[in-house]
Amino acid sequence: MAGQEALIQEDPIIDRAKIARIIESQDRERGGLISILEDIQIHHGYLPEEALRMVAEQTGRNMVDIYGVATFYKFFSLNPRGKHLISCCLGTACHVRGAPKVAEELQRQLAIKPGETTPDKKFTLETVNCLGACALGPVVVVDGHYFPSVNASKVKGILAQAEQGLDKTDVTADPRIFPVDVACSKCNHSLMDPTRLLDYRPTIRLTLAYRGGMGALRLSSLYGSREVMTEVEVPMEEIADLHCPHCLASLAGTIKCPECGILMASMVVRQGGMIHVCSRRGCSGHLLNLD
Repeated sequence: MAGQEALIQEDPIIDRAKIARIIESQDRERGGLISILEDIQIHHGYLPEEALRMVAEQTGRNMVDIYGVATFYKFFSLNPRGKHLISCCLGTACHVRGAPKVAEELQRQLAIKPGETTPDKKFTLETVNCLGACALGPVVVVDGHYFPSVNASKVKGILAQAEQGLDKTDVTADPRIFPVDVACSKCNHSLMDPTRLLDYRPTIRLTLAYRGGMGALRLSSLYGSREVMTEVEVPMEEIADLHCPHCLASLAGTIKCPECGILMASMVVRQGGMIHVCSRRGCSGHLLNLD
């Protein structure tokens, strides 16, 4: 275990009270450890060594087991990440379209290898097996924003946009953001609501339920936009259950969020395919599979 622990970086001061509350609030039985680690990573951005030791002490689990879980799931990180997380897909569809050259250019311009962070803590680079948007490949995701059909010549511009601030993107002019028309994956009823607009377009209307209540949720129908409207205030990090407002069925699917690892809500895209959105408050994870 000494060799394994050496791979974990030294930690800055952590919020021990917050971590203690996370551990106390989670079920310590089967699956509880993953939920604890997920919440700690959301709060700190990675899994500090001191936090892992607190989990071991308060749950009675062995550090070897905890470390094993933390290293098995790719969405966990034992080291602090940069301000911007860049994920380059090397899955089959992206690979045959030139993704390795994109990954090489990212490494060249950032002067780091996959899994590393730039010395100025601005960028962390990772490669993944699939981002769930095969029809758009090669795909690069920066802080939850998808860049489709990327080639090596586009890498410099993507990095520049990341530094300028992707959240400030003009949705009316950005070709990476486009409208989708979605329906319930259970009853196939349209989920579009033309009476309420976001980003100047009809919204996607869902019913949101969580342990503190329930109410209507409306999402922007522009894929890539983060605009939402809710009737209830959901606490940060809370995991909600999204339902069809027509058949009332849960839209929980089988795909895990690439950002935080929980199961995503899935809806049918009328143009062909499926869209998956994370139901954890504060997580911007989303995936699009086009037929």
